[in-house]
Amino acid sequence: ETTSLNEKVGTFEKLVTLDPELLKKYSKVYFLNEHYEPSALIEIDQAYVSDPARTLEFHAQAYPYLAQMIESAHSDDVDLVVASAYRSFKTQATLKANNTVVYGAGTANRFSADQGYSEHQLGTTIDFITTGLNGNLTTNFDTTDSYIWLTNNAHRYGFILSYPKGNAYYIYEPWHWRFVGIKLAKYFLLPDVI
Repeated sequence: ETTSLNEKVGTFEKLVTLDPELLKKYSKVYFLNEHYEPSALIEIDQAYVSDPARTLEFHAQAYPYLAQMIESAHSDDVDLVVASAYRSFKTQATLKANNTVVYGAGTANRFSADQGYSEHQLGTTIDFITTGLNGNLTTNFDTTDSYIWLTNNAHRYGFILSYPKGNAYYIYEPWHWRFVGIKLAKYFLLPDVI
């Protein structure tokens, strides 16, 4: 098991060397330009997606961690499905514009990133939902078995909660999880131990 973990950490270190953008905090801090795309994207298995009619993509080198995490949740009888993943600069611009029209600029700025500032553009960020919430992204996600499972297990697969309660960037988003690698995810969980 130690060899396997070392190989995974080594793989992520290589990934960061190839794409140093992956570990910056883009939420209102760093900007990804309109030409940035992950080095390789892969389609998320339809069995993991909330709407099988949609094609969702994730960073190809991080995808095995995502798939393994979802399979592990399902093995534990936890309902965990992907509602959103990679979004291009253009897609994020459209989403932000729509949210601004519907909710107004002030409210939209509390929960919707401007294009170039969304972690979704990295291809390593997922919005999870559970069927019990009718497919909605809501703070009530934190009352579900899915959220409890993620808080107890996501770090084992290299994922962290991007916007916990009291964060400086956006409203609390219990559904929004970002792949940062196992070593860094464990550090965020237990910074004094690693």
